[in-house]
Amino acid sequence: MIEKIFVAEGIKKVRMNEYFSKELERAGYGGMEIKRTPMGTQITVHVEKPGMIIGKDGRRIKTLTDDVNRRQELDNPQIDVQPIAVPDLSAPLMANRLAKLIERGWHFRRAGRSTLQRIMDKGALGCEIIMSGKLKGPRGRMEKMIDGYIKHCGEVAEEIVDRGYAIAKTKSGVIGVRVWIVKPDAKRPDAFHILAINENVKEEKGEKKEGEEGKEKKE
Repeated sequence: MIEKIFVAEGIKKVRMNEYFSKELERAGYGGMEIKRTPMGTQITVHVEKPGMIIGKDGRRIKTLTDDVNRRQELDNPQIDVQPIAVPDLSAPLMANRLAKLIERGWHFRRAGRSTLQRIMDKGALGCEIIMSGKLKGPRGRMEKMIDGYIKHCGEVAEEIVDRGYAIAKTKSGVIGVRVWIVKPDAKRPDAFHILAINENVKEEKGEKKEGEEGKEKKE
């Protein structure tokens, strides 16, 4: 019974994410967060251009809220729009951009490398891009590009890796695009720092040891 509830909630979240991806594409949709509150359901939408969603006198966001309410996916939905500080470090947004480049006719390797370089230039600790589908020829294949530090599994990966997925519809078929980003402020559990030892401190320690040895001899 509990498993069915979790599955149903997951399906609702996926449907809402697909809905926002379609409706807020022009505003630069970069993902959402759903939180249950006593007053209803708080939906935080991250976008590149929040002004396009809010609209004049808040009419656009009111229409969007009413539409979400009519879908009856969530109880008393309340939408909060938050701007994306650095768009090039948003995995969902960069996945959508990469998919659009492929749809426009860019070669998948050129589009992938350009996107990877753009992300790393913004200070990302690591990035992985995977494109799969009919990239070249009639048979499906996968292309992976990776740079820097990346985690694939475990609790650490869940905490520090931002994930994004998009679909590019081309003449040859559908191409799936997956982007994983480790942001600059991510806390790496296996990171370490080498501290420089002050030479004066080493000399002082050496003098203390010699003095102690002299005292022992006198005794």
